[in-house]
Amino acid sequence: MTSKKTLASLAVLVQSGEVDPVTLTEETLARIEGHDDQAVFLEVTRERAEREAKAASERIRTGRSLGLLDGLPVAWKDLFDMAGSVTTAGSVVLKDQPKAAADAAVVAALSGAGMVSVGRTGMNEFAFSGLGVNPHHGTPRNPASRDVHRIPGGSSSGSAAAVAAGLVPLAIGTDTGGSVRIPAAMTGVVGYKATRGRYAMRGVFPLAGSLDSLGPLCLTVQDAVWADAAMHSLTAPVVRRAEPAELSLVIPETIVFDEAEAEVVTAFEAAIKRVETAGVRVRRQPFPSFAAIFDLMRRHGALVNAEAYALHRERLASPDAARMDPRVVTRVRLGEKISASDYIALVEARERLIHETAERLYAGELIAHPTLPHVAPPLAPLLGDDELFFKTNARTLRNTLIGNFLDFCGISIPCGTGAAGMPVGFLLSAPHHQDDRLLSAALALEAPIRGEA
Repeated sequence: MTSKKTLASLAVLVQSGEVDPVTLTEETLARIEGHDDQAVFLEVTRERAEREAKAASERIRTGRSLGLLDGLPVAWKDLFDMAGSVTTAGSVVLKDQPKAAADAAVVAALSGAGMVSVGRTGMNEFAFSGLGVNPHHGTPRNPASRDVHRIPGGSSSGSAAAVAAGLVPLAIGTDTGGSVRIPAAMTGVVGYKATRGRYAMRGVFPLAGSLDSLGPLCLTVQDAVWADAAMHSLTAPVVRRAEPAELSLVIPETIVFDEAEAEVVTAFEAAIKRVETAGVRVRRQPFPSFAAIFDLMRRHGALVNAEAYALHRERLASPDAARMDPRVVTRVRLGEKISASDYIALVEARERLIHETAERLYAGELIAHPTLPHVAPPLAPLLGDDELFFKTNARTLRNTLIGNFLDFCGISIPCGTGAAGMPVGFLLSAPHHQDDRLLSAALALEAPIRGEA
């Protein structure tokens, strides 16, 4: 069977009986274990996968399928508890922790839909970077690169690389400042960040609770819709495909195009022209709230730093700090300087800016802009220059962290290529709890965004 099959295409084969889940699982495990980049997966959960595949096979053979996802493979970022496996959060300091006694809530939800969990994917240590670099386990290669070893983006680096390389049709990541949408854009796959709280967070190792969200990385918007439904325990999707003539987009003129690579802007604007040709209304306007976020961070620090420091404070005061990625330690320690009054100022301003942003949107309008201002950069220069690393990390996170701070949901869809033929992402976003409307629009716009219509 060829790789890079979507969930939808695999479902047809499995539900029809043409492909047995046991065979599909064995082929998937063989691809993973034989892949030339062993940084993509931190652990292959073969015993679990074989057990789940056998159960799915029996259900389907006897006419008791659990639905469209029954028997299909899924991989998990190493932040999700999987019963009988250690959740290390990409860090060597947690490798001797007890094995998880139970699945995380979303792992249990996809297991309940019949999905086969094949392993844990690589990530930035403690999910604290947008680049995907991990000095302990290695940095996955970006499968889209045809020249040098380019980063896949982070922190859900292995999840995106696993899908882009055709190892699995679906991997689940987390997104605190862009960690689903960034690697999706860099590797040329679809990445959907749900509204914070759309899925149960039980059993997910945190970074910053006020910002953490989850989402699937996959090959199509349709696959994201199917995964989303199962992740919050629906037996089937309820999202309808919108009509392009019903849709309106606004393109921000603030921040998101600053210092953007010319090829990225060209690819995005070409996608906008195709979307307009399909009948979508498009306008442009400034968003002062976007600039205000960065002003707040300069004055008071970042929410993510404050909350990450609170989480890791004792770890940084222990011998474990010397075993951690020094760049992660540096970023976490920034939170030590954030006072309680700074934190309260950030929280209060955040609520105000969420409302101000919503008031600048017309009824039913979605926000559209490039997911990133640049394509995936080469790895080697980042490893050799800390100043370049931190500058690139900040630039990489810039466009997407706006959505986390303002509590958006968002989906990155490939829209073309930029420098070195690397993928460019088109980010559609909506205010919080408008996920179904966002996914409805994404289903309608995926083809013109990709240039397939």
